[in-house]
Amino acid sequence: MKIRVLVSIILKRYGLWIAAFLIVLAVIFVTRRVKKDNMDWRFVQAFGIKLPMRYGIHGIDVSRHNDRIDWKRVRRMEADGVRLQFVFVKATEGATLTDKHFAKNWREAKKSELRRGAYHFYHPTRDPIKQANNFIRRVELGPGDFAPVVDFEVTNGQSDDTIIEGLRLWLETVEAHYHIRPIIYTNGSLYRRYISGNLDDYPLWIADYSTRHLRNYDPDKLYLWQHSQTGWVQGIRGRVDFNVFVMDENQLGDICL
Repeated sequence: MKIRVLVSIILKRYGLWIAAFLIVLAVIFVTRRVKKDNMDWRFVQAFGIKLPMRYGIHGIDVSRHNDRIDWKRVRRMEADGVRLQFVFVKATEGATLTDKHFAKNWREAKKSELRRGAYHFYHPTRDPIKQANNFIRRVELGPGDFAPVVDFEVTNGQSDDTIIEGLRLWLETVEAHYHIRPIIYTNGSLYRRYISGNLDDYPLWIADYSTRHLRNYDPDKLYLWQHSQTGWVQGIRGRVDFNVFVMDENQLGDICL
């Protein structure tokens, strides 16, 4: 009944042609929204979690906390038609630290034919230029690798302006070196407070384990979604972070060298 009343009002106010145009737009919007929300979640026993099967490109991220990794077993793992296709590896943290397993993980991921990316854990209390240079000194990227990633998940009691401007300096310094716009990794709360409206020009990788849809994020900038921290992968001890590429598959090159 409400729809009929709405159509009647539109017809009276705008005329037949404009009404038809607006109705078509409404149908497109609703269709896209329904499709976006339909993630086709399916529990995959081998991975130990539900996966959003709507997406075809699945991957993980790792650091020293995952200890020594058997990359051959990682690459061979496949279940319910899902094979891991990419991995992000922690490279650096702050102004001086390097992940102790980075060099090996970076090398072995390449040998395993996984598309790889490197990320830097950002500390707002440290000099952003020194942090950028720490990453640049340690990470050599080549064709096919993902753009550099800044991992922003702590505020350390700093002001909003300090955090936003510091992140901007890191991003601009790293972009000038690698000639590609870096990716911002963060969670929903930090995205809304610091990234949205301030650093919207950068590709987004969101960590959100509570949602079953992605309505709260800019669909033109959201490329990656970390949907679980509790997956299992052969060759890796303990729990593993799981991610999916959420754009059309032909847009993967947008965030790769």
